[in-house]
Amino acid sequence: MTLCDYFAAADDQAAVAVLDIPGGPGQAELDVVFLKNIDPVVAIAQLEAVMTGCSYEEASRRPRSGQVLSEPEDGPPFVVSLSDSLIDALGTATQDDLVRSAETWSATDELRQMGISIEDTTTVLKSLAGLAERAQGSGQRLYCWWAL
Repeated sequence: MTLCDYFAAADDQAAVAVLDIPGGPGQAELDVVFLKNIDPVVAIAQLEAVMTGCSYEEASRRPRSGQVLSEPEDGPPFVVSLSDSLIDALGTATQDDLVRSAETWSATDELRQMGISIEDTTTVLKSLAGLAERAQGSGQRLYCWWAL
């Protein structure tokens, strides 16, 4: 099972520093949402496409979208950045927006193949939206600690 811990950090350097802490961001006393199997590259770009109304291709090419910040040759876990446009969309979404987005997002091939339900995606989106809102309030960005 793939661990995908989404967290807020002040900057890229602080985010990558969690790799030096056994257990990742949860042990670093950062604001963290612990998820499984919500990959920060494909699934999160699909989420951004749903929430911002762009294509998956456009979402995946946005600055910081799914960018691996740690050294890939060092092996997993990795630290991956999330785009600022997704953070904005999550941080400003209403509860109704999140429910609508969860329905569409749960229908993507990536999530359907894993058996992730609309209820699960709604819970994930509400958690990520809360994290994004708190990060915006403190001038932070969002990242994923991705342990394959």
